[in-house]
Amino acid sequence: MMPGDAPELPAKDLRTLIPEYAGLARETILLNPEPGDPGVRESSLGGKLLWPADEPWPYCAQEDHWTFGSDPSNRTEIVPGAVPMVPILQLFARDVPGLEFPEGKDLLQLVWCALMHEQDPRLLVMPQLYWRNEAEIVAGGLLSEIPEVSEGEYDEDNVPEPSTLSPTTAEDYPRWLDLPKDMWETWEPRLRLPAGHSVWPPDSNLIGTKVGGWPAWTQPADWPDCESGHRMEHLLTITGDIQLGDCGGVYFFHCRRCPGLPWDWRFDCH
Repeated sequence: MMPGDAPELPAKDLRTLIPEYAGLARETILLNPEPGDPGVRESSLGGKLLWPADEPWPYCAQEDHWTFGSDPSNRTEIVPGAVPMVPILQLFARDVPGLEFPEGKDLLQLVWCALMHEQDPRLLVMPQLYWRNEAEIVAGGLLSEIPEVSEGEYDEDNVPEPSTLSPTTAEDYPRWLDLPKDMWETWEPRLRLPAGHSVWPPDSNLIGTKVGGWPAWTQPADWPDCESGHRMEHLLTITGDIQLGDCGGVYFFHCRRCPGLPWDWRFDCH
């Protein structure tokens, strides 16, 4: 060690250094996507969806969505008008028993517009989330043809490879970015080095596509509130298994205290 260099902290994570951190554990369901060819009655990332015949496929009609096209260093391609959304996630209750579904529902579906959006580039994608009943869809029949996006109507970074899922449960902990302010003020002095600055050791947040647990923020935490002022709960994170720009994530939240389970989302990147 050179004179003046600060000593390194031991190779430990926050669970071993800060006893209070262990109390923040939450159960999460890691979805563990693997490239494959999932069917419409399988849970999947980027696979085909069990879509009801009496419901038109959703389109994004914003005039301000766009993609860089073939030149990522320059905005060269504009895509006006309505484009079909792309399938992102399908979860059947039988595969994720730790996920609490609304009464009478056993299927979660997620689609989004895989383009950039001028309305708020920080959002990156424009998603739609649906809670459904599998038996009702099957009884009513399936949409015969789901439109596919054409070249130039999507950004490759925003579209996952069709994958099957192998959900497993695990303990998840918050990113150090997500620690409450009062805990920061208490813990920061304990991690201060003799040189005067603090070095944060690794946290135990699980980074990947998952249900429940804690968001895998890469930027400071940004939890949404519902219209009634309730802080929403983390529903799912999509990251690690899809590029999403500069290695970011999309985080979904919902409020189980309000009728209709209102939901919201956030996006961040490095």
